[in-house]
Amino acid sequence: MVGANRTASGLPVIKILHTADIHLDAPLRSLALRDETLRDAVRAATRAALTRIVDVALLERVTALLIAGDLFDGRARSARTAAFLTAQLDRLRDADIPVFYIKGNHDAENPITGALDLPDNVHVFDARGGKVQLAEDLWIHGVSFADRHAPESLLPRFPPPVPGAVNIAMLHTSLAGAAGHDTYAPCTLGDLSGAGFDYWALGHVHKRQIHGTAPWVVMPGMPQGRDIGEAGPKSATMLSVAEGRIEVAEVPTSVVEFTAASLDISEIDGNDALRAALRTHMRGVANALTGEAGVIRLTLTGTPKRHWQILRDQDMWTETSANLMQETGRLWLDKLRFEIDAPGGSESTTSATQELAALMAGIRQEPGFAATARAAIDEVTGDLPQSVRMALLPDEAAADALADRLGDNGARRVLARMKGAEG
Repeated sequence: MVGANRTASGLPVIKILHTADIHLDAPLRSLALRDETLRDAVRAATRAALTRIVDVALLERVTALLIAGDLFDGRARSARTAAFLTAQLDRLRDADIPVFYIKGNHDAENPITGALDLPDNVHVFDARGGKVQLAEDLWIHGVSFADRHAPESLLPRFPPPVPGAVNIAMLHTSLAGAAGHDTYAPCTLGDLSGAGFDYWALGHVHKRQIHGTAPWVVMPGMPQGRDIGEAGPKSATMLSVAEGRIEVAEVPTSVVEFTAASLDISEIDGNDALRAALRTHMRGVANALTGEAGVIRLTLTGTPKRHWQILRDQDMWTETSANLMQETGRLWLDKLRFEIDAPGGSESTTSATQELAALMAGIRQEPGFAATARAAIDEVTGDLPQSVRMALLPDEAAADALADRLGDNGARRVLARMKGAEG
């Protein structure tokens, strides 16, 4: 066993690091990838997160590392990925730190997992299930996915807990279902709580959540977000086991942090004041990051007096925001959104713009407009990979909503150019 981790009374403490859903070399989807200075860092982010996990394991002198599925990402085959992973696992091997790994749905379809000769400190649980003794009174249990789909519960495949010992079970599961995640190896919290294990090391759902503490049921979340849909700092979980009791702590791991931010510009009047407010806001966002870099989706809100001029010049404000973020040395712009309106009752209008607004509103209500918009969307998205297209437009309702939103944005842009010219 590694380490001299001990309690204040001198009793030994076993530290175990729990992670999941690393998705090595997963494509990170972000508008910020257009920025060449960020592209390489973002593409390497999943590797950097794994490196951080290994760094923490070595620094904290852990007894073991648990990887609860989806170490890899889909069918992508890369000799470079295999070499990188082997090097990181060798670092743990040199420190006598064992790794326990179960295959998740993405691992089960990845060709590397069947061909890669992992170092001998890595124990891969198979689909039949098994257990390994880690310490005198501590056992690790696990069950892997046999293939990509696991429509039934895997709980029957777990061997029973060892009496009188601390039993940790590794499972890749969607539990009873989670938004944005397919159903895999379904089970309920009650099923897990009643199985007799002391800690459930889960994986699959990318958001961190502690579902229970008696026993512990922990979804650590992914260690590195991949787009704005996986926003916020990411982490792994550190277990400390002493005298048969388990405590957990969150360990930051993300290198690139995706963040949504908003700025109310209601009281801001003039371009200089808006630039100053953006600069101050971006510095605050940068200082709040836990990762080394942030990819920001910024929304301007409120009721500024010059809202039509701002909407008219939104391309300029997008470039300005991107430049101000880069001034921080840590931020890049994913997208700038405008959710601003005129102050209530203060907007002056002309008959021409009123008539134009009414005309555009009428056109958008015509059946032919919706059909034309849908055809344009289908043409633009038709060349996208199927997985990307399904993520963007999962059903007819999503496509209709996108067409409506684009029509609304287009109308606002036209009116902004006319009304902005008035002021």
